[in-house]
Amino acid sequence: MKINLSGVCVSKAESLTSEGTKVPQHVAIIMDGNGRWAQLRGKTRVVGHKNGVESVRAVVSTARKVGVKALTLFAFSSENWQRPEQEVGVLMDLFMFVLTREVKKLHKNNIRFQVIGDVSRFSEKLRKKISEAEKLTAMNDAMVLSVAANYGGRWDITYAAKQLALKVKNNELLVEDISEEMLDQETSLFGLPELDLLIRTGGDFRISNFLLWQAAYAEFYFSDVLWPDFKENEFKKALTCFDARERRYGQTGEQVNK
Repeated sequence: MKINLSGVCVSKAESLTSEGTKVPQHVAIIMDGNGRWAQLRGKTRVVGHKNGVESVRAVVSTARKVGVKALTLFAFSSENWQRPEQEVGVLMDLFMFVLTREVKKLHKNNIRFQVIGDVSRFSEKLRKKISEAEKLTAMNDAMVLSVAANYGGRWDITYAAKQLALKVKNNELLVEDISEEMLDQETSLFGLPELDLLIRTGGDFRISNFLLWQAAYAEFYFSDVLWPDFKENEFKKALTCFDARERRYGQTGEQVNK
């Protein structure tokens, strides 16, 4: 097993199924490269977003199959509203289409669906569709699929801080009693397993304001593959790389290997 300076493991995806393999309980993915994928083919960015849906299906299916308990996908950041109006409109339409078409499949496969982020800016029709999807799958327990939409890591932390501030204001909490655990309870992904693995496709080496609080001890994996080409084998490469990592949480290698 080799790891280059980008943190990408050079390995065979097939080894993921070997005995004793560590499967991350919570995986998050920054799905980058749709626009560039389309431009390389002389097509509009919208075509890239539509082809990216196939990769979502492949990753969700693979995660469910190998035993990942929580999968969080970065679909639309709070900064993405700055993109061209037509592209934003298409993304909203695509979100609606995918919700309509895919939620029953998620439900059939015992997957709970939720959206994290500030949905207040979405249309009433889209908010209703999100609510319906969340209610339909609420009791499923094989895996949780969280889609981050109009989401930002700073927003998440700020929102959590405001909730604690309200409790202090209402005399429900003393300032000196505030802890990391209390703030964590107010964040979007509270109740899910700790984030183990954060993947970014598309070749960039940044996390773009995604899960800033949750990524404190996550392993990072950066792939040059553009999102529409990130299917099962590429995902398994990331999972295999995670299996090779030594997670120390501030301790020494000798301590964790006792």
